[in-house]
Amino acid sequence: MSKIKGISFRKIVVYSLFGMAISAIINSCQSASEIEMAKYLSNGKDIYLARCQNCHGVNGEGLGELAPPLTDTVFLKDNKEKLACYIKNGVSEPMQIHGKTYQEKMPAFKDLHDIDIAQVMVYITNSFGNKQGMYTYEQVARDLQHCK
Repeated sequence: MSKIKGISFRKIVVYSLFGMAISAIINSCQSASEIEMAKYLSNGKDIYLARCQNCHGVNGEGLGELAPPLTDTVFLKDNKEKLACYIKNGVSEPMQIHGKTYQEKMPAFKDLHDIDIAQVMVYITNSFGNKQGMYTYEQVARDLQHCK
């Protein structure tokens, strides 16, 4: 083997591979906020599948005239501060979504904690074509104080 200034070619290759592996590991690490978002999405999906999918559908498509779809990004964004109230207390007023009026009552989920509501909201508002970012349980607690 040839040497470059006293270092063998093999050592150069080994050190280079080691350096690239460390660099790849560091670059692939997620930040704390990305990890928290992933947890919220995962837990929110579980809650959605257990509590919401029967009416709103596996893919958020809704249930005909009975339950609205969750694919209307504009509605979800414009009403984000009300979503916690809708989930916790239910909805009995008509809603206009995708130009269609839904009048069926949504049941209340009084047993869900603020963290549960935040997680399902993160899932809903970041699935089905929606990309609205993080929503914390502290935000849910503040929004729930303003329910009508």
